[in-house]
Amino acid sequence: MTKTPFLRRVWHPARTLLQLILRRPLVATSVIPILSDGRIVLIRRKDTSLWGLPGGLVDWGEDLKSAATRELLEETGLSLTSVERLVGVYSSEVRDERFHSICVALEAKAEGEMDVFDPDEVIEVQAFHQNELPKSQLAHDHTQQLEDYFAGRTVVA
Repeated sequence: MTKTPFLRRVWHPARTLLQLILRRPLVATSVIPILSDGRIVLIRRKDTSLWGLPGGLVDWGEDLKSAATRELLEETGLSLTSVERLVGVYSSEVRDERFHSICVALEAKAEGEMDVFDPDEVIEVQAFHQNELPKSQLAHDHTQQLEDYFAGRTVVA
């Protein structure tokens, strides 16, 4: 019976510590890749078949620009040549149905040959002119991110 009070004393702080460490929003980036002809590159996601901006979670020890560069290459085959501007920081807990993530959206210049490099996540890569974007078929909050981009806004939402 002496173990029960001890376990309670140890478990409560341990559980609190785990909640503090694990119950935090994840940091992600989305890239608005602009080709030299002005078209925007989108990916069609395998999990939902919706279109979306390339991007993903920032890995441990990775800076934001490196994550954006890596995700763009992994999902589209394109190289990020320059980050042009911060479009916004999106933090609504409902922006992604899978988990709470804080997404930093960046406008970036991109070049190279478009191709699907991660068929587990992406089923198609395509470039669109502004008036051709499939706005009603976009994943997460990417419609809002693109609206903010086209309006020239930099937002914290």
